[in-house]
Amino acid sequence: MNKNSHATLAEAPLQHAHLQHPDDTLETFEQEAKLLATVGYGVLPDIFSAEEVAALLRTVEAAETTSPNFRRSQDVFAIRNLLGEIPALKEQLLTPKLRQLLAVLFPSTTPHLTKAIYFDKPAGSNWLVAWHQDVMIAVDGQLDLPGYGPWTNKQGETTVLPPRQILESIVTIRLHLDDCDATNGALKVVPGSHQHGVIPNDQHPAYTPHVITCAVPAGGVMLMKPLTLHASNRSTSTRPRRVIHLEFSAAELPQGLQWRERQDISLPKKAYVSA
Repeated sequence: MNKNSHATLAEAPLQHAHLQHPDDTLETFEQEAKLLATVGYGVLPDIFSAEEVAALLRTVEAAETTSPNFRRSQDVFAIRNLLGEIPALKEQLLTPKLRQLLAVLFPSTTPHLTKAIYFDKPAGSNWLVAWHQDVMIAVDGQLDLPGYGPWTNKQGETTVLPPRQILESIVTIRLHLDDCDATNGALKVVPGSHQHGVIPNDQHPAYTPHVITCAVPAGGVMLMKPLTLHASNRSTSTRPRRVIHLEFSAAELPQGLQWRERQDISLPKKAYVSA
């Protein structure tokens, strides 16, 4: 699959081929992993069934919302440190199919989850996100380390800009709980932008004349490298856009520093998925 065919795939979520046979699934995952490395994003449908999506939503909706990690406004509802706030989601998210996908994305090592966020962009939301890269990582404290900085401390949470190799080690998996297209806030991306390191804000316009809108069906996932330039528009739809944003990395931080939301996981030795 070349870049052009990948762009067509990303813009037409309801026309994806369904993943049926285990061998076909594995081949598809391997193709998307290669594309992710090349263009910085990918779209896979049918990773979660309708029943699995419904169960995830029930768990989220049943959660207490008094923690400061629950942030609600007219235009967005977000839960940060999602698995810390709702631990029951961990096993619901780490289905056999998602574990297989992770085994393909990290073929020679076992990753750990480093961040989990729930986003709900309600119907008609006026919330938009400008072009940016996800360059800050959440850690458990501040240390004087070469290559790390600047640091931020907000509401007791510490984040830092790490060296480029740490950012390049991360893979983002965005699980869509609703059909998502340009009308209800699908992400726009700049293919290949992840290959340029951290891009200063004033240089973003040079990269954004030609972008791809990554429509994703409910139960599908969008794969993305954090250094891929991305943005989203306001919603003009009557449909919500609920997403669980997961970040994984196999990188270890310097001694004395740890990913704040780190969750260790296990992967199958051989990744087979039942039809």
